[in-house]
Amino acid sequence: MMNKILLAEDDNDMRRFLVKALENAGYEVASFDNGLSAYNRLREEPFELLLTDIVMPEMDGIELARRATELDPDLKVMFITGFAAVALNADSQAPRDARVLSKPFHLRDLVAEVEKMLAA
Repeated sequence: MMNKILLAEDDNDMRRFLVKALENAGYEVASFDNGLSAYNRLREEPFELLLTDIVMPEMDGIELARRATELDPDLKVMFITGFAAVALNADSQAPRDARVLSKPFHLRDLVAEVEKMLAA
């Protein structure tokens, strides 16, 4: 069974780059440029992992992750961000087990983190 990843990233180049890397690693990826669209998709079908930027228009990544894990408590969450401090802030209401990958990062590191999370 192919693991499905929901990706929310408002930077077009970054999003394409991530989709390609994850698909090359054998994942099925549904990608969106804002949190609201990603959330609406999650309401239609289950995903194993939410990979989301934090700072986005319409619905930021933290709110997306919070709502998404309310909808599906088993959903794993990884934030990709240039603002690691934001995600790790205890008041942020980010899901407890969420991982944070700070930009810039190597694609192989991203894929390795994703593999680790999905294997857990």
